[in-house]
Amino acid sequence: MKKTGLAKGEAKKLMGGLKTENATFGGSAPAPVDRKEQRKRDQALGLVPFAVKLNGDLVAQLHAQAKERDVDMNALVGELLAKALA
Repeated sequence: MKKTGLAKGEAKKLMGGLKTENATFGGSAPAPVDRKEQRKRDQALGLVPFAVKLNGDLVAQLHAQAKERDVDMNALVGELLAKALA
């Protein structure tokens, strides 16, 4: 690897470290959840990742309804799909 490539990599590491330090400075940010641990929790609950592409207007309606009901987007979409398929 060239010297410039190494310098760029070091700069990215440094900037990434600064971003995480600044994000938690002065506040009590929740501890980040490890992705593997989150995946294990989701699997234990029987949850499966399911990606879809939706129209922007529909997504805006979903966000509005989730905010109105004060529920998680995953819970809202699951509930609406269950009703539609029943």
